Amino acid sequence: MNYLSVENLSKSFGIKPLFQNITFGLAKGDKVALIANNGTGKSTLLRILSEKDVQDAGSYTYRQGVRVAYLEQEPDLKEDQSIEDFITSASARILEVIDEYNSMLDASSSGSDADLKALEDAQAVMDSLEAWEFDRRLESMLTRFGINDKTQLISTLSGGQKKRLALALALLDSPDFLILDEPTNHLDIEMVEWLEDYLTQSSVTLLMVTHDRYFLDRVCNVILEMNDGTMYRHQGNYSYFLQKRAEREETFQVEIDKAGKLMKKELEWMRRQPKARTTKSKSRIDAFYEIEAKAKSGKKQDELKLDVKMSRIGGKILELKKVYKSYGDNHILKGFDYTFKGGERIGIIGKNGIGKSTFLNIITGKEQADSGKVNVGDTIVYGYYLQAGIQLSEDKRVIEVLKEIADVITLSDGSKLTASAFLQHFLFPPEMQYTYVSKLSGGERRRLHLMTVLMKNPNFLILDEPTNDLDLLTLQKLEEFLENFGGCLIVVSHDRYFLDKLVDHLFVFKGNAEIKDFWGPYSEYKQTQLKEAAALKKTPIKPSVEHVSQEKKDQPKKKLSFKEKFEFEELEKEIPQLEENKKELEIKLQDPNLPFEELQEISTSLGVLSEELDQKTMRWLELDDLNS
Repeated sequence: MNYLSVENLSKSFGIKPLFQNITFGLAKGDKVALIANNGTGKSTLLRILSEKDVQDAGSYTYRQGVRVAYLEQEPDLKEDQSIEDFITSASARILEVIDEYNSMLDASSSGSDADLKALEDAQAVMDSLEAWEFDRRLESMLTRFGINDKTQLISTLSGGQKKRLALALALLDSPDFLILDEPTNHLDIEMVEWLEDYLTQSSVTLLMVTHDRYFLDRVCNVILEMNDGTMYRHQGNYSYFLQKRAEREETFQVEIDKAGKLMKKELEWMRRQPKARTTKSKSRIDAFYEIEAKAKSGKKQDELKLDVKMSRIGGKILELKKVYKSYGDNHILKGFDYTFKGGERIGIIGKNGIGKSTFLNIITGKEQADSGKVNVGDTIVYGYYLQAGIQLSEDKRVIEVLKEIADVITLSDGSKLTASAFLQHFLFPPEMQYTYVSKLSGGERRRLHLMTVLMKNPNFLILDEPTNDLDLLTLQKLEEFLENFGGCLIVVSHDRYFLDKLVDHLFVFKGNAEIKDFWGPYSEYKQTQLKEAAALKKTPIKPSVEHVSQEKKDQPKKKLSFKEKFEFEELEKEIPQLEENKKELEIKLQDPNLPFEELQEISTSLGVLSEELDQKTMRWLELDDLNS
């Protein structure tokens, strides 16, 4: 029996159907991503399955005894509660069980059969909820998510802190089935990578919506794709899904082209056929209408080809000289110097609350530095996409929001594009353009915000967490635009794929005003971090000078022992073989004809093999440093 079975689930928003007759099942241990464009009901489906919303028709069933936890995209927390009160209310069931057990334990001292039986029952409930180490797990989880002051009011927390608190509570009860809606939003990269490792190693069954493609690739073994009311299941990770979707769309297009040619031939027959219709001609007429429907069923993919005309950029762009900024003891910048060059593309990473947004605000003049100079070139036109979004008038229509900025936008070739046509490029079809802002989803609002930034023809783009709440199609098209953007670009993002694709170097905010300039994409920076961590792991702590003898000081650098040399040589043979085995499993995983059980077995083997390969590679790096 499946952990979750969904049968003919349907839901509408007003008169607009979100999804119809959705059917699928999830087995124990499945790590599933749900993929669809914004506005198709992904989050609504998750809310229904977590009993936060109700379906119009159909049903869903969890296996008996399965514990379900749910993380909302924007956690709805009571602002007047303290963190401690929130934890108490959210964990009321498990705390009640612990209190009941303690009561039964006290009562059992009487030695009566009834009290001992009650204690035994209480122990069984404690076992089922894994409540024995609840306090230890709670402290460990809160520490991991950087939550230290439990007396703090929810109202004082940032969006990222609220997300971390809600995520900590979702993981705390060790659920069997975990539903996550955009879990990486508002998390810094370090926390995203921790969550990635946690979910990969956990046996929890997972259903999630996320736009983070590295996260999808490394965590998921099943992709559920909602497309035009149909649910497609892909047994593999995100890369495998992209390949299979492309193949399906290519096959579908071939069928449509064939139907189109046949329809033209049949249309001629329809026009010249006599009015008196035989049974045979009636059958052919019915067939014609089926062919016509097939030929017209192809929906051309909405293309987002944005190549707006950039305002001319002069020789002087932006220069920061000896800039200082701090809030009390929290130092953001301390004598920061940097001169931006034309076409420069910089990614900014670092933990939440470390000053990344403050840095952007100083550059754009929204905040003043404590001292130092920020010299901005006369020709610079900023485009600033804010993580928090902008206040849009709820009573305005989508097209009115753009027309307040300009009726037309100028493209790089000098041609003009109307606000309406620009909206279509950004996946707002004509029927949506007169929708009120109040009716837009979170992703649609962000897309509209992005349009208001680009419509001003900036030559210096600053994007603060631009990938949050955008669907994968919009992200791909945004990346295409940014790859061709000729001005300066600064991106603050936790999306590692986005950074790898778009930036040339990174400003790494380490805290206490330390900012490292790393030349290269994020993946190279991560490899450097891993090497440094491996080196630190093998470096002994230096004893104090007075305890170091002269003989030890004069000792040469430690070389590989005979045993370590043998291990190093063996690893050099094993790692290429493991990589080859991994490739073979990945190829097998792409076979659409394999039975489900075998696919699941291969997917599990691939996960174990990948972990072994990572461990052996790390060990090889350690030994290689000693051998050099």
